[in-house]
Amino acid sequence: MSRRANSSYSTAGIIIIGDEILKGQTQDTNSHYLCKNLHSHGIRVNKIITIGDELDVIAKTVKEFSEWYTFVFTCGGIGPTHDDKTFEGVANAFDDKIQAHPELVELCTKYFKVSDLSSPKMKMAFIPDSAKLNWGKDDRTGEQTIYPLISVRNVFIFPGVPSIMEKAFKLLQHLFHDPEHLFYSRSIYINQDEISVVSTINEGVRQFGDRVSIGSYPEFHNSYYKVHLTMESSRQEEVIKAFEFFSNRLPQGSIVDYDADAVTNAMEVVPKLLKNTQLPLGFHAKLRHAVSVLEDALQQYSLTEICVGFNGGKDCTAILHLFYSVVKRKFPDQDVKIKVLYIKSKQQFPEVELFIQDAVQRYSLDLISYHGRIKCSMGQLKSDHPKVQAVVMGSRRSDPHCNKLNSFSRTDPDWPQFMRVNPVLDWSYSDIWTFLRTLSIPYCSLYDRGYTSLGSLENTHPNPLLKVTDNKGVVKYQPAYTLQKGESERDGRNS
Repeated sequence: MSRRANSSYSTAGIIIIGDEILKGQTQDTNSHYLCKNLHSHGIRVNKIITIGDELDVIAKTVKEFSEWYTFVFTCGGIGPTHDDKTFEGVANAFDDKIQAHPELVELCTKYFKVSDLSSPKMKMAFIPDSAKLNWGKDDRTGEQTIYPLISVRNVFIFPGVPSIMEKAFKLLQHLFHDPEHLFYSRSIYINQDEISVVSTINEGVRQFGDRVSIGSYPEFHNSYYKVHLTMESSRQEEVIKAFEFFSNRLPQGSIVDYDADAVTNAMEVVPKLLKNTQLPLGFHAKLRHAVSVLEDALQQYSLTEICVGFNGGKDCTAILHLFYSVVKRKFPDQDVKIKVLYIKSKQQFPEVELFIQDAVQRYSLDLISYHGRIKCSMGQLKSDHPKVQAVVMGSRRSDPHCNKLNSFSRTDPDWPQFMRVNPVLDWSYSDIWTFLRTLSIPYCSLYDRGYTSLGSLENTHPNPLLKVTDNKGVVKYQPAYTLQKGESERDGRNS
């Protein structure tokens, strides 16, 4: 009897197809996306496999997975080139034939302006004879998807391009749902290392382990927590009991109020902060003003005319997140890409480079980057992107040459002409950290090592005011957000 027949739960197997994945030329993000979303739909992913563009291997793997799991998802190998073999492989798995589907022939003819069935552009019209066309519909616009999701029996054939795959899944997710076996889960984030709480975790496993799946996952590079504790079950009441147990038994002060989906939840930034009565006096007024400035900027300029200055520092990280929030609230039904301007210094920290690349992925940014001096780079921006008229900055009055700026200030006459938008001019050093830390916003890892103001490798060091020596005589630096004297944030800079 197959595993599919034995299981009372809906299960899934994911097949990632592509030589480029196996060679390390392309990173697979599709399996992570599918696992996360299928789990929330009550479907257990039992296996993920990555295979190359070999017809026999594709056919054998699809056939096996189809027998083992309720749903099979393939990603990749769809397109007009010689190595796009997924349709043929799926057909072979079920002793099917590849045929030109009339609807797809019409579609390819219209889209590619060809009628010759032997043209490579017609390859996507040839699908397994028993295939089903699953057309998605955008609820916002009412428009049907350009190309359908092809399925054969319980095998759903997704494209490999992540953005296209994700869009197809969102529009057809009603096909992949098991309402009778939804999983309930809770998370606790702990700011102590795993060894210090392992006895409490083990006690919880002994008490709830037969009814609740409990997971403990150490994290070595997160700025907010060190252990992620998860509780999951098909019985919601048992999850609640386990959550209450750990909440009461873990060391006092060890549980962190952490938002794992800070970017996804960006639209709720302003309401969440304004409801927080524990924030410093005057912060709410500064936040309202910053939001008002950004809203005014979006009234004066379209998104094609505005970009965010982003060098990976704490101030521009806060501004990027706030601007992203305002944009999402203004255009909730649009997939917009925010332009960001990154001007690289000659000797940049690799940690900054990595953080910027992560931010580009996290916020789905349109990155514009230049090397060299700021003035020359702004000239290049004017030349390469003539539509851009305004730049949102993270400048504060305590920064050099910023004490006379206004919320909207044009660049000096001898500079390339842009409107500088300055929402946080009157924010303090601690205000920036309040914003970042309260919302669990990811920031550059250098700040956790005592750096309080970032320049280049040659002129930036940890702030000496954060220097501590532990009981073993090892010198360390406390995180930037612990600095009490905000006026000393540049004490780690040579200039």
